Amino acid sequence: MIMDAQHVWADRGQSVELNDEQGLVDARWLGVSRLANLRLGAPLFSIWLQIRGNANVDAKEGSFRLTAGDWIAFERESQPELQTDRMGLTLGLVLSADVLRNVTQSQGHGLFAGRGRIPKGERTITLRLWREAMQSQLRTTHATTASQARLMQPLLMQLSLLQRDLASRLGRCPGRSRNRKGQVFGRLQRARLFLEGHCDRVVSLTELADLTSFSSWYFSKTFHSIYDESPQAASQRMRLERACELLAGTSLVIGEVGAACGFDNACSFARAFRSYTGMTASAYREQARRAAPNPANASNVARKAVGFAYT
Repeated sequence: MIMDAQHVWADRGQSVELNDEQGLVDARWLGVSRLANLRLGAPLFSIWLQIRGNANVDAKEGSFRLTAGDWIAFERESQPELQTDRMGLTLGLVLSADVLRNVTQSQGHGLFAGRGRIPKGERTITLRLWREAMQSQLRTTHATTASQARLMQPLLMQLSLLQRDLASRLGRCPGRSRNRKGQVFGRLQRARLFLEGHCDRVVSLTELADLTSFSSWYFSKTFHSIYDESPQAASQRMRLERACELLAGTSLVIGEVGAACGFDNACSFARAFRSYTGMTASAYREQARRAAPNPANASNVARKAVGFAYT
């Protein structure tokens, strides 16, 4: 395990809990690999990139599974705990409030809670910028905050680009100022992440309103204006997307898949699934199995791109 003021790396089954937010000037670099576990107990914004293998994440927004090429970001209150599989490699970055403000000023929008995929053409670029920013910061421990922020700027711009689809919805938020719109959008994004993290059940509108500190009416109206669907429709869509993953990637019987995705009975699941995909669950599973590619050999590109500590 490597652990200092700027860098925490848990490897080979180690378990690390990071509680201290004191002394965080700009950023802290995190790594989790090979069955290790890392919990972020301090109230800090974090963003994670899954480089290879898989990882399970538990946070206040729910449970998530990351596969190679995924990114996920959490707000300060989330306190995520991440566990990688045997071949897993996950990079994390904790950012101070000052850095987040700098991103907002330079990009016109901040970084938000959410999750997505890194386009294949941008993965190598993202890793290279990550490595360069981290190594520059480690070499300039005594530099001013402004100097270190400049060194991180290319990476922060790239992370902002990964969220460009989210940022495109920012203008739909109510509020006269850009800052107010960002505050509202940040709360709505956390609620959307909560829906994704609870694909095993129906989430009530009251839960989501409480999470955002909005009234149920205001939350529902704003959610629909931003995402073009109601919270209830988003919940069902996400649960059906999860059902598709389980049908394609597990041996659960169809009734078990429906129950695992929050449907009360097999009939309601069958109706909803056919309406969503245009085919039965059995037909979907058969089609997914025929289309499944052969497993590819693991690459060493990620290890070389990170450039440290993973041997």
